[in-house]
Amino acid sequence: MSNKIILIGDGAVGSSYAFALVTQNIGHEIGIIDVDTNKAKGDAFDLSDALAYTAPKRIYNATYDDVRYADLIVITAGTAQKPGESRLDLVSRNLKIMKDIIDQIMLRDYNGLILVASNPVDILTYAAQKFSGLPTHKVFGSGTSLDSARFRQAIGHHLGVDPRNVHGYILGEHGDTEFPVWSHTNIGGLSIFEWIKIHPSLDDEQLLNIFFQVRDAAATIIDLKGSTYYGIAAALARITKAIFENEHSILPLSCYLDGQYGQHDCYIGVPAIINRQGIVSIIEMELNESETNKMNLSANTLKKVQSEAFKELKI
Repeated sequence: MSNKIILIGDGAVGSSYAFALVTQNIGHEIGIIDVDTNKAKGDAFDLSDALAYTAPKRIYNATYDDVRYADLIVITAGTAQKPGESRLDLVSRNLKIMKDIIDQIMLRDYNGLILVASNPVDILTYAAQKFSGLPTHKVFGSGTSLDSARFRQAIGHHLGVDPRNVHGYILGEHGDTEFPVWSHTNIGGLSIFEWIKIHPSLDDEQLLNIFFQVRDAAATIIDLKGSTYYGIAAALARITKAIFENEHSILPLSCYLDGQYGQHDCYIGVPAIINRQGIVSIIEMELNESETNKMNLSANTLKKVQSEAFKELKI
């Protein structure tokens, strides 16, 4: 296996992801495609300068002709979220970009895996699968992988616990209608509710504030520095590692639902087993009534926006 990655989109997210791949020694070959070819060439040279301190890897400015034999295509291209915008506000602009990208990919008879990180990620992953015609297990998005990492980090920080020992998920849209699955959140084997009984420093109001902090993290960072990229880059690197090492890891990704969680024909953030072949299966957690209602709201919101966007663009 060549572990060949083609990265499409060399902006802040794409270049940060490429840097994470190099420093974590993930993949053997990274081809970078961007409309700004000089930026892609420059980053390829710059990243290659780190190889003496990491491990051998081929890094280069790629073209679409290079995608044919890629094991994984990662798409980060698209216009960025501006202050005051929701991720769903990006849909019309980025849907056109996604169609152009997928058309170029499929002209080369590509049959590998596609990982989408462009926002709104759930809708653009849905579009990538529909435009490509690839099986749904081969096309997936970063989903709520970043949100769930923020969730674990926020809880761990509040409690003074290593976030790697906090287990819990944010599910649904990667956006305003996402929600925490408190009913399955645990710390060191204790459910979050058992922890509250033992440690009175944490209460229901604080739990709610932790979630608001997670949900609004992107807006906070965008207000401060213009965009977010390090967190999602780390999440993409983690997903890539799980694929290339055939880990069968469970990660919260944007996956196609065909009856799971009572939803059909949509991509949304859910925990899934992922390996070298893509999505192996979706983990269907038993949600309580409140969580089920939130999942329905999130899915219906995505379906409405994507239906209107596809209709508007006559796709």
